[in-house]
Amino acid sequence: MSVVVRFAPSPTGFLHIGGARTALFNWLFARHHGGRYLLRIEDTDRQRSTEPAIRAILDGLDWLGLAADDPPVFQFQRVERHRQAALELLDQDHAYRCYCQPAELEAMRAEARAAGRVRAYDGRWRDRDPATAPPGVDPVIRFKAPLSGETIVADRVQGDVRFANDQLDDMVLLRADGTPTYMLAVVVDDIDMGITHVIRGDDHLVNAARQANLFEALGRVPPVFAHIPLIHGADGSKLSKRHGALGVDAYRDQGYLPEALRNYLLRLGWAHGDEEVISTERAIEWFDLDGIGRSSSRFDFARLGSLNAHYIKEAADPRLVDLVAPRLESDGHRIDETARARLEAGMAGLKPRAKTLVELADAALIYVRARPLPIEAKAAQLLDAAPDGLLQGAAAAFASLEPWSEVELEACCRRLAEEAGLGLGKLAQPLRAAVTGRSASPGLFEVMRVLGREEVAGRIDDALRGLGRNAAVQ
Repeated sequence: MSVVVRFAPSPTGFLHIGGARTALFNWLFARHHGGRYLLRIEDTDRQRSTEPAIRAILDGLDWLGLAADDPPVFQFQRVERHRQAALELLDQDHAYRCYCQPAELEAMRAEARAAGRVRAYDGRWRDRDPATAPPGVDPVIRFKAPLSGETIVADRVQGDVRFANDQLDDMVLLRADGTPTYMLAVVVDDIDMGITHVIRGDDHLVNAARQANLFEALGRVPPVFAHIPLIHGADGSKLSKRHGALGVDAYRDQGYLPEALRNYLLRLGWAHGDEEVISTERAIEWFDLDGIGRSSSRFDFARLGSLNAHYIKEAADPRLVDLVAPRLESDGHRIDETARARLEAGMAGLKPRAKTLVELADAALIYVRARPLPIEAKAAQLLDAAPDGLLQGAAAAFASLEPWSEVELEACCRRLAEEAGLGLGKLAQPLRAAVTGRSASPGLFEVMRVLGREEVAGRIDDALRGLGRNAAVQ
């Protein structure tokens, strides 16, 4: 059997993190088995479905690297096919017209609640002659659910899940206005798309029982179901925005790499031994449904940050420059050829210190800020404490230093500090403050090498002018 799976979001909001994990599991399962991964936009709720939400879903999937193998199927465009299926079920006595009015239905629901029954609709039109229908009432079409016995969902994650059929009501397939319900549309679309496996959240488990009966009524074998436990917050409660229930676009904006988020989502509910860092290639090789656990997983920003730091460290320097440059430009910094060259030359020292692209862009400011640099408070204290003449002497020595390398810069500074009777830190700390505007940075001599002789001299001069001391010799 050739595997065909689908991710089927409703475009009523952003692509949330739970949906992204569902898409990932479907994508990996298809790739592992050499099958197809499809996308269906379930937009039959016309009041809540929006074009911006559709774009957000498609953009989020593209960014995550989970674009579908075929163009997306839009469920609303298939309404006529859904209606046809409902009429076929009606003709085959698997469905019936129901003429109940809203007041009748509400009374039935109230009676069921009072009696503790799950099945609210009492089936009063199930075997009744439509000729007795009240005039002027547009009926709904309901499914004739089995009344006795049980429906067993052979779930690849949850095991065999049994549902008493007297708890499964005669669900509406076609509304009075002729529009199909979610339950009908999903089954018909899964049939027509050739879906072999349905991998989704376990909040759909009861739906699986109803849908299995509907598949059989339509003369089809239900797909293999695999219902994934939901993601909870770190405290075990329902996932909320404070726990990480954000749109995928928010994670992109917060500076996470798509491969890091994929790796993290993979480990939310799926495991392969004790492996934590799993490349996409390995994930495709290893992923299967038997690795999905039955317990809810907990979202942990610290673990995500740790994984993201790993992937930033492993990323190619030019790619990271491409990712941080727009962030720097959006904050008003000019990224010309010189700035890009400095960023690329300095990226090896920047990236081990960052957990997100936001942190990386902030660290990269030392290479792109226009002179005179803003001096942070701690850095200003270091400059104030520097002995008179120390920075001027360093600037003079740098002017003729050859070659301009980290080794020679360090040797020069050590010699100057020794001549002044100081430890290296007494020179390096104010020098770092002058050159970067900060009290912490990648290695000082690396930064100076990347900036170049002229820029270093200019920054030292700016710092001395800011202190009201004599400018450096240039």
